[in-house]
Amino acid sequence: MSERRERGSRAATVRHGRQTPRSGLRTAVKIAVAAVAVVALSVAGVATWAVIDIMGRVDRGGVALPGHSGQPVPDINAIEGGVNLLLVGSDSREGQGDGFGDPKLLTGQLNDVTILVHISEDHSNATAISIPRDTFVQVPECPHPADEDGNVPEGTQPAAGMQKINTTLKHGGLGCTAATVEKLTGLPIHFAGAIKFNGVTAMANAIGGVEVCLAEPIVDPKTNLNLPAGDVTLTGETALQFLRTRYGVGDGSDLGRISNQQVYMSALMRKILSGETLSDPVKLYKLARVAADNMTLSEDLQNINTMVSIALAMKGMSTENIAFVKFPTGSGMVGGQEGEVVNQDAAETLLAAVKADKGLSITGGTGQYGAVPKGGASTEPPTDETEPPSGDGGSTSPPTDGPVELPDSVTGQTAADETCSNGRG
Repeated sequence: MSERRERGSRAATVRHGRQTPRSGLRTAVKIAVAAVAVVALSVAGVATWAVIDIMGRVDRGGVALPGHSGQPVPDINAIEGGVNLLLVGSDSREGQGDGFGDPKLLTGQLNDVTILVHISEDHSNATAISIPRDTFVQVPECPHPADEDGNVPEGTQPAAGMQKINTTLKHGGLGCTAATVEKLTGLPIHFAGAIKFNGVTAMANAIGGVEVCLAEPIVDPKTNLNLPAGDVTLTGETALQFLRTRYGVGDGSDLGRISNQQVYMSALMRKILSGETLSDPVKLYKLARVAADNMTLSEDLQNINTMVSIALAMKGMSTENIAFVKFPTGSGMVGGQEGEVVNQDAAETLLAAVKADKGLSITGGTGQYGAVPKGGASTEPPTDETEPPSGDGGSTSPPTDGPVELPDSVTGQTAADETCSNGRG
C-alpha cells in the first residue's frame, strides 16, 4: 500500500494589462474563451462551496491540532494506492420514522449487510465481497463503541469467540465489525461506513434512481414491496424495500437477498461509471452530502476529500473488472445454532486473488437462487474453444497476470453482467 499524500491547493494568479484593439474574429474568440472561463469558474466554485458545506456538516470527532485550522481545501484527485472499504447496513430503526416498521420490534442494532470493497493498487479492478449475515466468525477484541455523549471508553472489549457476524455491530459498533472482518479475511480495513434505512433511501434519490430488471414480479408483504416484472427504476423507500426483501426473492433466505443486492449494485455501478456521475462535480457533491448526513463514518473517511477521492479511483475502470461475489459459505451448525460456515478452501483462493490485486473469473454463476440472465445472455464467463497453438508457439498455460478462476462455490457477477432479480413467482 503506497502512502497517501496530502495535496496543497493551487492559487491562480490573474494578470491585468493594457490590450490592443482586436479584429472582429479575435473579439469573438475572446468572448467565447471568457464564457468558457466563467463556466469553469462556476463549476469550481460549486465544488469548493460543496466541500466547505459538507465539512461543516460532518461530525469529525477528531482533535484539532494547534496551527492547523483553517487550512486551504486540498485538491481532489483519485486516491493513491489500494483501498479496503467496509460498508455496513444496519437494521436499527431508531430515529428512522414510521416508514420502516415498528422500532419496538427490534431494539438491537444488527449489521444486516456486510460488504468489503477492495480497489486494486493500480485502480484497474475492484471486488465487493458480501458476507452472509449468519456466517459464524471469530469475534476478536474490539474497541468500545462511543456512548450517548460520543465518548469512547479506554481499553477494549474481550473477544466474543465464535458468533454470527451480524451481531458484531451491536457488540462493539462499526469498529468491532471492521476488526472482525480483518480477522476473517486478513485484509486491513482502511475505511468503514455504516448506513441506516433513511440513508439508503436518500442515496437512491441522490443518484436519480437505479434501474433494475425483474425476471418475475416481486411481492413481499413483510416489506410492503410489490413490483412488476420488467425494468423498474428504484428510488426512495422502494429501493430500500428491494434491498431488504428476503421473502420476495429466491428461496426466501439471506443468500437470495445477497444476489438481489448484487443486481442493484451492478446497475448502480454501471450508472456511476457511465460518466453521468464521476464527471459531474455537482452529483458527486450531492452523494457526498447524503453520505455525510446519513452515515456513521470511520475517522479517516470523515474527510470529504477522502470520500470523493475513493470514488474517483474507479473513474475509467471497466465494468468487466468490477466483481460482486458472495463470501463462500455453506449451511452448518455451531454450538447448537444453525447458520453459515466458511468454506475455507474457496475462501483462501478468493482472498489470495484479492490480496494479489488480481481480476476474478467467476465460474459459479449467480448461484442456485440467484439472479437470472437478462435477454438470454449468460452470466457465465466465456469459454475459449479455439485450438491451442502448435509447433514452437510457446506455452499454452494461462498468463500469470490474467484473472484468477474462482471455485464454483464462489458465486456472483460482474458489473458488466446485466441480470434480472429472480422473484419467487
